[in-house]
Amino acid sequence: VQLVESGGGLVQPGGSLRLSCVVSGVSFDDYAIGWFRQAPGKEREFVAAISRSGANIVYADSVLGRFTISRDNAKTTVYLQMNSLKPEDTAVYYCAVSSAYYGGRDSSNYNYWGQGTQVTVSS
Repeated sequence: VQLVESGGGLVQPGGSLRLSCVVSGVSFDDYAIGWFRQAPGKEREFVAAISRSGANIVYADSVLGRFTISRDNAKTTVYLQMNSLKPEDTAVYYCAVSSAYYGGRDSSNYNYWGQGTQVTVSS
């Protein structure tokens, strides 16, 4: 199983980035997806999750209204569109897959993880 994130980088406050995560080695349609992040010196935290069908979506309060999670089953790819970025969004962002219908906020529900992509929000 392989999860490869991309799209991170340096962006000014108020800017946007779109993260992608390409999943291989599993039947993508059968897995829920989550995005998590970890800032320096902090524990990993939940960002967003989407169910197998895409019908169930949840966001952390800190990103609600600014981030959008989506999935393209044909491309076995999940996206995280991040708008109105703030310095506190700076972190390594990880995607993860869950064999449950819906992984939700709990990282223990996720079976496989990517290596992460760095997002830095700074002027």
